[in-house]
Amino acid sequence: MTFTTEDLQRMFAGIAKDIAAESDHLCALDGAIGDGDHGLAMDAGCQAAAKAVGELDAGIAPTAAFNVAAKAFLNAVGASSGPLYATAFMRAGAAAKDKQTLSDDDFLRVFAAMAQGIQERGKAEPGEKTMVDAWKPAADAALDARQSGKPLPQCFEAAERAARAGCEATSNMTAAKGRASRLGDRVIGHIDPGAASAVIIIAAMAKFAQHHNG
Repeated sequence: MTFTTEDLQRMFAGIAKDIAAESDHLCALDGAIGDGDHGLAMDAGCQAAAKAVGELDAGIAPTAAFNVAAKAFLNAVGASSGPLYATAFMRAGAAAKDKQTLSDDDFLRVFAAMAQGIQERGKAEPGEKTMVDAWKPAADAALDARQSGKPLPQCFEAAERAARAGCEATSNMTAAKGRASRLGDRVIGHIDPGAASAVIIIAAMAKFAQHHNG
């Protein structure tokens, strides 16, 4: 399979649609341990990224599409998750290396680069009750599946499963970062909203990989 910017336009539209559908739920999760606006922020960022990428000429290289998504997301969401996803998309663009089309392996490299960008920008390790608890296991699972010879859709199935498990596990953690870290043990029993939105994005990418036959 190969992925073009036109395919990425569909992918970003799918992510934005799924985040929008869960926006209220994400705000409710955030209301328990944060300031209650995570769903609104993610919705604004994903809509802005999808719109900006959707307006590009389809012949443009995927690298440029990811860079446009990064800028649009950051313009829409200046704080919290904004710089993290902007970094993720910038790293994705760098991993796409100005190729006109991306192979399955390129697309997996893009996915792994997003996870690494989020982890480095957020300076978070797994176990600190952040979106890294969903992103890192997802990227690791996808790469492991690929190394054992699995086709791309199955690599993303593994990524989605790992992300969901990682997100669930955040409910038993105290928070080391952000506003939730001030609440101590009171955050136990609540899943991290950033991990929850990460699952939605990873699941949307998995759905895209499964339905993409380019």
